[in-house]
Amino acid sequence: MIRYGDEEWKELKFIGFQFEAERRDNQWVDVTIKVETSELTPLPLDLIDFTIMAICTHDGHPIQLVTLDEGCDCEYQLTEWEKDQINAFIRSEEVHSAITSAASTVGI
Repeated sequence: MIRYGDEEWKELKFIGFQFEAERRDNQWVDVTIKVETSELTPLPLDLIDFTIMAICTHDGHPIQLVTLDEGCDCEYQLTEWEKDQINAFIRSEEVHSAITSAASTVGI
């Protein structure tokens, strides 16, 4: 992860994920992801409740990844390798199925 303004960063290796998919509107599904990292690559100590919001199309394609701490934008951004790990998770059958199921939910 890279803290905005810093020139040094550490690559996180994600070893586990918990997620929730929720339809936002007729175009987007939000996937909130809690991550578990390898003990060799812990989250920065100043993060309290870190999550990643993946904004996806109804077909399950991730469009944007937003880092959050306690539900608000945080000062960290993901590296390309971290984004690759998250995108691979989002494209897994389990998450893709949850996204398309959430997208088909009517009531908004």
